[in-house]
Amino acid sequence: MIRRILLYAALALVAPAAVAHAHTASRDAADQQVTLYELVLRDGSRLYGTIEREDPNEVVFKTQAGATVTAQRSEIATLKKVTGSLANGEFMPPDPNATRLFFGPTGRSLARGQTYLGVYEFVMPFVQVGVTDRFSIGGGTPLVFGLDEGDRPFWVTPKLQILNTPSTAVAVGVLHAFNAGGDGGGVAYVVSTSGTARGSFTIGGGLAYGNDGGRSGVVMIGGERQVRRNLKLMSENYVWKNGDGVASAGLRFFGQRLSADLALAFPIGVDEFFAFPVVNFVYVF
Repeated sequence: MIRRILLYAALALVAPAAVAHAHTASRDAADQQVTLYELVLRDGSRLYGTIEREDPNEVVFKTQAGATVTAQRSEIATLKKVTGSLANGEFMPPDPNATRLFFGPTGRSLARGQTYLGVYEFVMPFVQVGVTDRFSIGGGTPLVFGLDEGDRPFWVTPKLQILNTPSTAVAVGVLHAFNAGGDGGGVAYVVSTSGTARGSFTIGGGLAYGNDGGRSGVVMIGGERQVRRNLKLMSENYVWKNGDGVASAGLRFFGQRLSADLALAFPIGVDEFFAFPVVNFVYVF
């Protein structure tokens, strides 16, 4: 009973994004993507708005709140376009780690030349590189020492985006693990993410395989909702063919390039209930 309650609680985080997608036509302006300029001054101030006027010496900047700021070029650290969403008139910056939930992929793709370096559960480093705007590849190996040379596992993660519209992104990919001893296996998947930058719903299907010929199907359901400028609620849940699964729910804190995930995950279908923490860090270059 406790496991079911916690699973329903995790799936409840997914529901708002799914409902929002089902009612796309009635989505208000708070969920629509906007592109503004981000003005960062050398004193650390960060403003979002539009450029009213500029010349070689100064920039006249109008913020989202309606204030007009005149900044000398010597006072400006960076000035660039950024894409995010509006919530009650406040600009919500985007999540730099939007191509993944806690572990599983979304349908979104890294841009060409973009790279992220992640560490999952403190012992699983991971790197992914955008080769084109649609194709990325990465890999990693656990930070576990003392393993025999033939027993150390490695994994590679090619991913190809096959559809990208303003509201839906679809990708296919593989997470393949292997070692020098000849053992190997992984998951081939297709995943779709629908919604907006502020809230989205992700569903995927995969086929787990091993070099022993074993096969097993798995379904992933996830969701995310940005509730503050630098805070998201997230959930990621898996169900296997036999009814077993894993549910998780938690938070993502993020800045311009760094994100940190804090969540709890718990297996479904085991005799005794237990939960384990999810702690991930990702830096996007």
